[in-house]
This record gives sequence, C-alpha cells and structure tokens, in this order.
Amino acid sequence: MKKYWNLFWIMLKIGLFTFGGGYAMIALIEAELVSKRNWIEKNEFLDIIAIAESTPGPIAINAATYVGYRKLGILGALTATVAICIPSFGIIYAISLFFDTFLSFQPVANAFRGIQVCVIWLILSAGIKLLKQLKKTAFNAVILFGVMLGMILCTLFSIHFSTIFYILISGGIGVLLYLIRLLRKKNGQKEGEP
Repeated sequence: MKKYWNLFWIMLKIGLFTFGGGYAMIALIEAELVSKRNWIEKNEFLDIIAIAESTPGPIAINAATYVGYRKLGILGALTATVAICIPSFGIIYAISLFFDTFLSFQPVANAFRGIQVCVIWLILSAGIKLLKQLKKTAFNAVILFGVMLGMILCTLFSIHFSTIFYILISGGIGVLLYLIRLLRKKNGQKEGEP
C-alpha cells in the first residue's frame, strides 16, 4: 500500500505544481521520474512521451497512466491518473465558479500574464531537453527538419494543418521504414539460403 501512496503523492505533486498543461509537465515528470527516482530510463522516457503524444488524451495523463501501469499494474495506472488529474480538476472547478470576478481582479490578471511567460519557458525547456536526448540518426534528423519546415511554411502561408497530422505522418513513415527494413532482411535471408 505504501508504494501506491508514494506514486499518488508524486503524481499529485506534479499535477499541483505544474502550470500550462501537459507539455509544461514534461520537464517536471522527467525530473521526478527519471533524474530523481530512477523509475524509468531516459530512452524509455522519450518513448513514453512519443506514445503519450500520439494516443488520444492529454500527454501528462497518458504519461502518468503508463508510468503507473509500469510500476504497479492496473491499480497503479488508476492511482497515477487520478492523482495527476485531481489538482487540475479542483482548480478549474473553483475558477469556473468565480471566473468573471476572478479575472476582473487586477492582481490575478497580472499573475496570469506572468504565468503565460513561464509556461512558454517550461514547454521550450522540455522540448530542448527532449531534443538533446534524441538519438542522432539520419532518420530522426529528416523527420525533425521536415516537421519544422512544414510548420514554418504552414504558418507563413496561413495554412491550417493540425499537429495531429504531423504525428500521424511521422509515425507512418517510421512504420514504413521498419517494414522496408524487415522486407530487405527477409529477402537477404532467402538469397543466402541454399
């Protein structure tokens, strides 16, 4: 039972002290689970982020569910998911009750402007960390620069192209490359057979 409480408090802390949603949580999740507690390896963390990003739902909740499942099974996944959701749900519910009054209060409005800058930095720093940990292969470089070029061109020409399509296209290219390698390997084995 102590393991479940430990997982619950860690995920609750991540959910409580991270502003800006799932992307902003990536840096804190990495600090807590990879650097501080060694629950997961850096390479596995990159895989978790890729899976959490490409599956439906918020990235932080998907990542927490995966980590909880990996550490303590189905009950661990449920514990981690509930714990990371509680702070956001409670805060948003409280804000929704007094939203108009809340935002008209000048110190709160100023605080939100400051938080916006902080959120941008959290997302940027998480992206830079993930980029540094990415394996330096030709495939990764082509995908990275292709997505960056596509995003820049779509922004410049005001074309609406959802980030979901970048993820699906990149994943599809990765699967296609894997299948081509598998096919070449099978053909190489057949040619070598007597």
